[in-house]
Amino acid sequence: MATGHPYYDPTGSRHGLPTYPWGWVGDPDLRTKAQLRAEGLSIAGLEVAAQIMWRSNRAGNRNGVRTAALYRRSLARPVRPLTPAQERALARAELARHTCRDCGRVWEFCLPTSNDRCCPDGCATFEAPEADALAVAA
Repeated sequence: MATGHPYYDPTGSRHGLPTYPWGWVGDPDLRTKAQLRAEGLSIAGLEVAAQIMWRSNRAGNRNGVRTAALYRRSLARPVRPLTPAQERALARAELARHTCRDCGRVWEFCLPTSNDRCCPDGCATFEAPEADALAVAA
C-alpha cells in the first residue's frame, strides 16, 4: 500500500522502526504496553517491534509528534502474580490514600495531595459517632 502519509513507514527506512500513523497498524499481533497489560501480559524482555506516530499539541512532546511503542503479543509472557507481601503492601498504600492525616478518618475516595491528604471540609467538621450508636451497631 503506497501512501504519502509522513508517518507510514512499514519497512522502517525513514524512522528506524516500522512506523504507522494512529489507527493504521496492519499487523494484528502488535500491541501497546497498555493493551498487553490489559490482557494480563508483560513486555519484560521484549524488544520494540514497531511504533505509532501522530501529531499532538500536548506539552512536552518533541516537535509536535508523539510516539507509542508496539510489541508482539505472541512473544509476551503472562504477568507474574503478586506475592502475599506485595498484596499487603498495596493494601496498606491504598488505605493511606483514603485516610486523613490529621484525624485518621477513612474516606471512600482518595484524598487529594493538594490539601495534604486531610478531610475535605476540615477535620473539625467531622463529629465522632456517639458511644451508644457504636454499641447498637456491634
